[in-house]
Amino acid sequence: MKNMVEITKDRFEEIVQSFSGRRVAVIGDLMVDRYLWGTVRRISPEAPVPIVDIESETIALGGAANVGNNLYNLSVVPVMIGVVGADSIGKVLIDIMENNQMPTEGVFQDVGRQTSEKTRIIAHDQHVVRADRESRFDINGDIQTDILKYLESIVDSVDALILQDYNKGVLTKDVIRGSIDIANQHHKIIAVDPKFANFFEYNNITLFKPNTREIEQALGIALNSDDSVIDVGSKLCDRINCQHLLITRGEKGMILFDREGQWDIVPTRARRIHDVSGAGDTVISTMVSALVGGADIREAATLANQAAGVVCEEVGITPITLAKLRKAMARRD
Repeated sequence: MKNMVEITKDRFEEIVQSFSGRRVAVIGDLMVDRYLWGTVRRISPEAPVPIVDIESETIALGGAANVGNNLYNLSVVPVMIGVVGADSIGKVLIDIMENNQMPTEGVFQDVGRQTSEKTRIIAHDQHVVRADRESRFDINGDIQTDILKYLESIVDSVDALILQDYNKGVLTKDVIRGSIDIANQHHKIIAVDPKFANFFEYNNITLFKPNTREIEQALGIALNSDDSVIDVGSKLCDRINCQHLLITRGEKGMILFDREGQWDIVPTRARRIHDVSGAGDTVISTMVSALVGGADIREAATLANQAAGVVCEEVGITPITLAKLRKAMARRD
């Protein structure tokens, strides 16, 4: 076990200056997050459920698009690669991305799919219910080929590749293997945020970032202690053949592993954990930004931990921003 590093203000600014303006490719399941905000004053006479008086509505980038949004708000250029349906919410997603100056040439339309949309009703800062509209089957072979051709065409212009998997059908076995091969041939940083399906297809990568639930589902085990996570993490690093493994554990923080068998427990930095939704997106976005900015893996994990702590203090899925991260780093001094 090693101790996590301390990052001085000057070192932080050096890393930030280095990653600002860099380009990172993101392949994954693009989604739209819709929020209906309101208050509850009574229970329905029709059923024992709350009646939410809707007061406002917001729409934001979700899924892999939220990873892009985190990168964008850290002053990194996200090169998004994914699929939308030929529907109105797909157009909304592309419009938001274009308004944020995110390249969208790698976003392919599939008329046979529905764009993933998650609608959350929130009352008094509490989730009441979530409703999903989406397709979960694998994208067809032609679109898989288009994705890999597009990645091949832009790979020299990016510093890293993030594979952001939500098991919605974009990251098929062929897309996973093909994209990792392309990135490795061009000596790029490769970071993966997996789900339980295709968990072991991700090999020969820089960073593997599962959470404990995904590991439990993939391995069919229970991780109910620090020791159990450490034991599994040390073995998983070899099995995946990753340079680094970061296991995120919600309010319990993270554990970072390397190939040499060293590990670090990284406690959460949130002062008041309100909502862990989207924290994983923030972690992988911040870590990859830091790595392309010249940070070592422990510096990157430290920054990602600070960033996750910030977004967990807010309700709903919100991206980290450079201003918020700078404030959080100053707060710990």
